[in-house]
Amino acid sequence: MQYKKVTVVLTPYDETASDIVMAQMGELGFDSFEETEGGFIGYAQISNYTEGTLATLSTYVEGVSMTIEEDIIEDQDWNKEWEENYFKPIVIGGKCRIRSPFHEADPSMQYEIIINPQMSFGTGYHETTTMMMEYLMEKDITGKSVLDMGCGTGILGIMAIMRGAQAVDCVDIDEWCYNNTLENISLNSLNGITTILGGAEVLGKEPKYDLVVANINRNILTRDMHLYAQTLKPGAQMMLSGFYSEDADIVLKEAQRFGLSLVEKKVMNNWNGLFLQKD
Repeated sequence: MQYKKVTVVLTPYDETASDIVMAQMGELGFDSFEETEGGFIGYAQISNYTEGTLATLSTYVEGVSMTIEEDIIEDQDWNKEWEENYFKPIVIGGKCRIRSPFHEADPSMQYEIIINPQMSFGTGYHETTTMMMEYLMEKDITGKSVLDMGCGTGILGIMAIMRGAQAVDCVDIDEWCYNNTLENISLNSLNGITTILGGAEVLGKEPKYDLVVANINRNILTRDMHLYAQTLKPGAQMMLSGFYSEDADIVLKEAQRFGLSLVEKKVMNNWNGLFLQKD
């Protein structure tokens, strides 16, 4: 499988402008991002990318000039790319360390998750993943059945099992993410996680989950909210992220349409996380 690698440099660098351009690239099929000095690098499967779509990105920001460099990389280069240039261990909440297989273990950590990131989203570096991990560490999910929707690397489902969840379904429409989640479950020697290839249509209508976690962009969350909600047991909970502050009300209103109420909200660098409960 080939990936499109796009390096974006913003002059002068502006974090808000960077986030806006990154979000727009997410709508164009880019599913992994790496922050760099002066900008970021985005990755998209060639099959998900339409030539010429990047030409419109400059229209979303003002007062910032933008240069874009495009390359093609092969999937076998990805592990080396991360090991040499990007993926370093990260600690979330002082309790959970996320590392790759090529880093040494740290026995002082309460939780340690091994992630071989490949091309999947979810290493803990992005604010949305951090907020979702914080929620999972803050809330009591012992014995709960959990859905990790749009699982990426499977990191949230893995955290849920480590936190005492009884069973987790990790669902992703991307075959790469599906395979990477299986790999990461094996790396962490965990039981109780089922990995499912598909979109929200595979969920069914049975109320079977005590908790749904979904770190996806606003458009997908609002489109599929009714499908997530119908899988929730009475009194169940939902953790959502993947959207900006200006979109939080849109996501919340859609959740409220299906009987969910806001319990708590997190904000990190204009990214939002919502903790909801079913009425």
